[in-house]
Amino acid sequence: MPPLKTIFMGTAELACASLKGLAQAPGVQLVAVVSQPDKPRGRDLKVQPTPVKALALASAIPVLQPARARDVAFIEQLRQLQPDLIAVAAYGQILPQAILDLPRFGCLNVHTSLLPKYRGAAPIQWAILEGEPETGVTIMKMDAGLDTGDILTQVTTPIAAADHAQSLHDRLARLGGELLVSTIPDYVAGRITPRPQPKEGFSYARRLTKEDGRLDWTQPARSIWNRVSAFTPWPGAFTFQQIEGKPRLLKIWSAQVEATGAGQPGEVLHADKSGIVVACGEEALRILELQREGGRRLNTGEFLAGHELSRGTLFGR
Repeated sequence: MPPLKTIFMGTAELACASLKGLAQAPGVQLVAVVSQPDKPRGRDLKVQPTPVKALALASAIPVLQPARARDVAFIEQLRQLQPDLIAVAAYGQILPQAILDLPRFGCLNVHTSLLPKYRGAAPIQWAILEGEPETGVTIMKMDAGLDTGDILTQVTTPIAAADHAQSLHDRLARLGGELLVSTIPDYVAGRITPRPQPKEGFSYARRLTKEDGRLDWTQPARSIWNRVSAFTPWPGAFTFQQIEGKPRLLKIWSAQVEATGAGQPGEVLHADKSGIVVACGEEALRILELQREGGRRLNTGEFLAGHELSRGTLFGR
């Protein structure tokens, strides 16, 4: 059987494991990689290639970067490549039907949730925020909807207490690359029957904003802890402390739930090198690492050595 002429579409770091897997997979010929246009990044706003583009160039794979996947000229470029399959992971644009219809085996997507749960842009973060005990990866045959295509294969992984969005991202990226590579041969050979997603039980994971990281101390400590884990490292969980009459942002990097602790929500109950204990709507939260706006990330012992914080201080005002 001749190699499967494959186009890979991806942009973010999450997609790199899938691209690496395809590049090494026997029977797969990567004829092009499609990624979003380069953008300014970092403090100096220097234009940098996307993670997927950088990996593709290092592997000597041609790269296409259309501003819009719907551009007629770009679709014609893809048509001339005569792909057998298009694989997609964290590309960042919804593909038009004209692209979905190009390859004879269609377009497969690596989605980091157990569909139909958490369709959309930020499934990893919302699964943690909602306190899910597990999540996973779905390989889906794409249709014109938002993550609504037929399911080919899935793999699950527990969400551990030590997990945050970055650790779960890295694990799901690896699992997604492995599952994509193992799914393709069985799929093209007809050994996998695509199954429609259930009509019920679906949910959407909308795109995150910085404001999503704001902590509401009237919520239960468990919910606040989920928010800290879900939004580390971005957009980051944060609260405010009044300093000289002005609210100063405090970013919370890690914390744990305290089973006891009574006080006004947002009130500092205890502060030493073992943590800063803050009252919540239910129970309390022990902050272990934090960062004042303009400062660096510190454990609580380091933070308290340079920043006075007394019992009764109120966060969030």
